[in-house]
Amino acid sequence: MYMMFRRKNKKVQNMKLAWLPTLVAALFLLPVAASQMVKCVEAAKNYTSVPPSLDKNVTILVLNYNCITLNESDTTNLQKYMNITELYLSHNSISILRNFTFDKLSKLTVLDVSNNSISTVEQAAFAGLNKLRSLHLQNNRIVQLDSSVFVLLKSLMVLNLKNNLMRYFEAEVSLNLTGITLIGNPWDCSCDLLSLQSWLKTTKVNMENENGTVCMSPNSLENHPIKTAIIAKCEKREMTTEAATVSFTSLNPNNDSLSPRNGTIGKMLKSGVDVHRPGKSWTFLIGVLVVVISISLLIGMVIKFPVWYRYLISYNHSRLEEDEPEMFEETFTSHNCTFPNTPGTNEEESVVVFEQFHSFVPEEDGFIEDKYIDT
Repeated sequence: MYMMFRRKNKKVQNMKLAWLPTLVAALFLLPVAASQMVKCVEAAKNYTSVPPSLDKNVTILVLNYNCITLNESDTTNLQKYMNITELYLSHNSISILRNFTFDKLSKLTVLDVSNNSISTVEQAAFAGLNKLRSLHLQNNRIVQLDSSVFVLLKSLMVLNLKNNLMRYFEAEVSLNLTGITLIGNPWDCSCDLLSLQSWLKTTKVNMENENGTVCMSPNSLENHPIKTAIIAKCEKREMTTEAATVSFTSLNPNNDSLSPRNGTIGKMLKSGVDVHRPGKSWTFLIGVLVVVISISLLIGMVIKFPVWYRYLISYNHSRLEEDEPEMFEETFTSHNCTFPNTPGTNEEESVVVFEQFHSFVPEEDGFIEDKYIDT
C-alpha cells in the first residue's frame, strides 16, 4: 500500500515538473507580447493631417474626431508607421479614399473610416491590405461601390456598409465574408441588385439585421427585405470593355493622374492580380530610351558628315591650277576687247596708234630745269 502511494506521489510530481517549463515560458512571453503592443490615442486634437512624429513602433493608432482628409501628405505620414495593426479614423473630414493610401500597412487587420463624408472609393484604395479582417465604412456618402475593390482583401471577414447612399451592389467577385451590414441604404430591388441577392442566398455570410435591410424602390417591393424580395427575371447582361472602362472611371472622377489607368486596374483587381504602387523603374526605362536615341542620332550624324562636308566645301572658291593653259587662254580671249579695223590701215599702224595713245608720260632727260637761271 505504501509503495502504491509512493508511486502515485511520484507521478504527480512528474506532472508538476512537466507543466513547470510551460508556465515559465508563458510568464516570460507575456511581458514581451505586451511590450510589442504600442497604443497611441490622438483623438479630438484638431489634427488636420496625420501627425508624422509619433512612435514609429505604434501598433494601434486612434485618430478619431479630428479634421484629417487623407491627402497625399497623410499617405506619406501613414507609411512611416508600418507596424500598425489597427487604424481608427472615424469622425474626420475624409471624402475620397485614394488609390494606394494604405499599401504600406501590410500588417493592418482593422480599418475604421466610418462617420466621414466618403463619396468615392477608388479602385485600388485597399491595395496591399492582405491581412485586413475588419473594414468599417458605415455612415458615409458612398453611392456606388464595385465589389472588385475588395478582391485583394483575401482575409476580410467583416464589412460594414451601413447608412450610405447605395442603391445596388454587384457582387461579381467571391467575397469570403462571415458578416456584412447593409441596413440604412436606399436599395433598388431591380436587375442591378440581383447579383447581391444571389450572393447573399448562396453563401454562408451573416447579414446583420436582415429583416431591416429592405428595398426602397420600386414601389411594388418597398419595405421588402432585399434577400427575399422577388425580383423580376432579367436577361443576363455582359459588361463590355467600354462599359467596364466607364464604370471604373466613374469611381475616380477627381484623380486625373490615375483615370486612364482605372480600366487596367479594375481588370487586374477582378482577375486577382496584386496591384502595387508604381515604382521608379519607369524613370530608368525613360533614361535608357534617351541614351539609345542620343547614341543613334550621334551615329547618324557621323555617317552623314562626309555628305554634309561635300555640300559645304562646294561653296568655297579654289585657285586654278597652272597646268591648265588652254583654259586660261580661253578665258582671257573671251574677255579681250578688239577695236574695229578701219579701212586703209594695216595691223602695224593700229599697234603704233595704241602705243601712242598709252604713252602720255614724257620721258625725263636727266636735267633739272631751274627757272631762276636766265637763258
